[in-house]
Amino acid sequence: MDQEPVVLTKKEGSSLVLTLNRPKAMNSLNFEMLKVIGEEIGAVQYRKDIRSVIITGAGERAFCAGADLKERATLSEDDVKRFIFTIRNLMTSIENLNKPVIAAVNGVALGGGTELALASDIRVASETAVMGLTETRLAIIPGAGGTQRLPRIIGVARAKELIFTGRRVDAHESLSMGLVNRVCLPDQLMKTCLEMAGMINETGPIAVEMAKYAINHGIETDIATGLAIESNAYRVTIPTEDRIEGLTAFREKRKPVYKGQ
Repeated sequence: MDQEPVVLTKKEGSSLVLTLNRPKAMNSLNFEMLKVIGEEIGAVQYRKDIRSVIITGAGERAFCAGADLKERATLSEDDVKRFIFTIRNLMTSIENLNKPVIAAVNGVALGGGTELALASDIRVASETAVMGLTETRLAIIPGAGGTQRLPRIIGVARAKELIFTGRRVDAHESLSMGLVNRVCLPDQLMKTCLEMAGMINETGPIAVEMAKYAINHGIETDIATGLAIESNAYRVTIPTEDRIEGLTAFREKRKPVYKGQ
């Protein structure tokens, strides 16, 4: 009997849904899963038929419970270093993907699971979601970008509180502190994410790519440099066929059909 794939892929319109598929292990991240997710992210950046990505977890219990601690217990110190290097690079590749990424947080998201959500552009949580960077309770620290992305999203003081204490937060507290964008009923999670992705998919793909680039890089610098980044990103959209299509569709009172050209 063939082993179940650790990541399931499904095309929904112009969106690609990646489902972490280790439900018996709370969709925890092992070396194999990191490799497969990395391959999928690497491939999707070149697909013009895909305009957004949704990441979720199989089953109802967990989005991703973080690193697979059973695998971790078997690793040498050098293997642990390799794991951290691999997961950190994966989160960076998700953050820098040229398409928007939505995390559909459908349950427990701890440690690397929260870091996976943080690397995504938008986070939608089920009411059953529980999030937290709990690494200090294992005498380590977040190693896949959590110490850097969390304070940028919710502010330094709140990030310090959550990381220092390793405290878990439920969906509604996550929403109140800006950790997630939206909370919905469990059975509405994928519908909500697909609707949001559908709105994104109607827009100009080059424009969205450049907007993501400008936001991601501009937020890291002073406003004058950020405005220069925005200006350069805007210039990329000017000679595109999509920009002309947008103007033409507006004039003709119809929905534009963008091709990413």
